Amino acid sequence: MIQNTKNEYDVVIIGAGIGGLVCGCYLAKAGMKVLIAEQHYKPGGYCTSFKRKGFTFDAAAHSFGSYRKNGNMRLILEALDLDRRICIKQTTPSDVIITPDFKITYWGNIEKTTQELQDAFPSEANNIRSFIQYLTNSKPINFAILRKKTYKDLLDEYFSDHRLKTILSLPVLGNGALPPSLISAFTGSKIFSEFILDGGYYPEGGMQTLADVLAERFKELGGVLKLSSLVKKIIVKDDNVIGVDLGIIGFVPSKNVVSNCDARQTFLKLLGKKVVKDAILKKIASMVPSLSTFILYLAIDKPFKSLPKPGTNVWFLPYYDLEKAYLYAKEGEIDKVEGFMVRFSPDKKTILAFVNVPFKNKRFWDINKNKLLNSFINRIEKYVIPNLSKHIIYKEAATPYTLYRYTLNYKGAAYGWASFPSQLFTPELRQITPVKGLYLTGHWTTQSQGIPGVAYLGMDTARLILRKEKNKPIKNTAM
Repeated sequence: MIQNTKNEYDVVIIGAGIGGLVCGCYLAKAGMKVLIAEQHYKPGGYCTSFKRKGFTFDAAAHSFGSYRKNGNMRLILEALDLDRRICIKQTTPSDVIITPDFKITYWGNIEKTTQELQDAFPSEANNIRSFIQYLTNSKPINFAILRKKTYKDLLDEYFSDHRLKTILSLPVLGNGALPPSLISAFTGSKIFSEFILDGGYYPEGGMQTLADVLAERFKELGGVLKLSSLVKKIIVKDDNVIGVDLGIIGFVPSKNVVSNCDARQTFLKLLGKKVVKDAILKKIASMVPSLSTFILYLAIDKPFKSLPKPGTNVWFLPYYDLEKAYLYAKEGEIDKVEGFMVRFSPDKKTILAFVNVPFKNKRFWDINKNKLLNSFINRIEKYVIPNLSKHIIYKEAATPYTLYRYTLNYKGAAYGWASFPSQLFTPELRQITPVKGLYLTGHWTTQSQGIPGVAYLGMDTARLILRKEKNKPIKNTAM
């Protein structure tokens, strides 16, 4: 470990999203002097909550997966001694899919979910069991062959019924912002297995609780968390990181820097073209970000009969053409985007709903925000929650520009880079960069998505740093 001075750190982490917080906790637990700098006034990134009119709303992330026994999230929280500090409950059913002919429920019990799908599609019964067994029982190495395939390729190997394939893909489109023909089979299968077959987990008090508990643990372990602190530059000398420019605070020396923020911002702004190799600049110029989301926040006067079960994600699509749904979303044809997810909160006071949309620009959303907000409410009322409008006492929405403003994610991207097979595990965006001492973590590394994914990457990035610094490496318990 390097010798510390009062203002010198072993590691500076840019961004207090879940990946940055987990990385910081592991490093601080190993005895390193760590600073996390976050430009927002609260930790969590997309995993935050806010209050309006006395109601608490989850900003974007609304639940997570992989908290089963030996799941990545459980192993990480246990390793950080946080599993007893936070009350995490699983809603069952976690998800419900509504299409013109079916209402399919994903239960907390895989066998029950399998049986429900088999009852709806008896001719595909054996294939359904084989598919779910493949996703739940395969070793990680078996998923490596999925990297160059699409999720459609994988589904076509098992099923012939187009309606079934749509039902198995709708949450993947919602949580990955790509249709089955474009999203990698690796990402699609991970979303389905970790978010749907083992999903519905929610921290008591809201999603902000998860970020806050990690932040408090980080500080207990000796870490320094500076909120409302925007890193201006990553300072490099002779291809080695030497610290960061923290604006008013000035130069902060550090032997290592971990960027848990937008990769474009990392390389183009914080480092700059004079430092970054041409191969990385060309790769970033060719990369496509994921779509963003339009998020609806509603507060209701009281629970009423037509509401879904609190904490259950209800997915609706009035047809079976996910390619068309994606095209409407991509082109920003907001009057035609009919598929959506809606969720009645566990506290029984608010409703969150979202739909995939493009970034467009600030002016577009200034003009169209209220139009989409009201049409969204009408669609939810028509298809899922009758009489909804009679009970709304507060309504607001976040646009892609809102998401950009609060996180600085390029084009308000919901999931980092779009998970095309060609963009998965991109060599130029790996955790260890060509600049010595600079590491990437989070969903902009093209390796993973969602809270469990970025938490795992945060832990793994800490492991890489500790190995380099010749400290005792942390035990890799989250495989």
